[in-house]
Amino acid sequence: MALIYDLVKDRRVYSIEADNTVLEGARFMMEHNIGALPVLRNGELAGIFSERDIMNRVVAAGRMPGTTKISEVMTANPKAVSIQESIENCMFLMREFGFRHIPIVDGKELKGLVSLRDILLRYVAQKEADDRRMAV
Repeated sequence: MALIYDLVKDRRVYSIEADNTVLEGARFMMEHNIGALPVLRNGELAGIFSERDIMNRVVAAGRMPGTTKISEVMTANPKAVSIQESIENCMFLMREFGFRHIPIVDGKELKGLVSLRDILLRYVAQKEADDRRMAV
């Protein structure tokens, strides 16, 4: 049984502070080519800020990205998983609750963010490797 942390343990952990503006968050995500960010307050996970939050809670709502704080439009108190969580259980949580991203924590420390895409790419790579082994 593979652990979810194995998918992201070699990646840099990107995050943003809750008091940053939406404009700062959007620029940071564009700079790093990422679609969601864990949001921290006093070093602890407070939310997730995603492209979807920008579209639904800022653009469509007519808010000003330069003055709106991320804390006003983020998805607050996200469900997080331990570094010991299985990939299979994370898939279940994503399907059950409609998540596309789940933060990974060790106690209160943010260790990463896994996306549904990360999980799907792992399964595709695993299937291709299995198929190659069967062809030999």
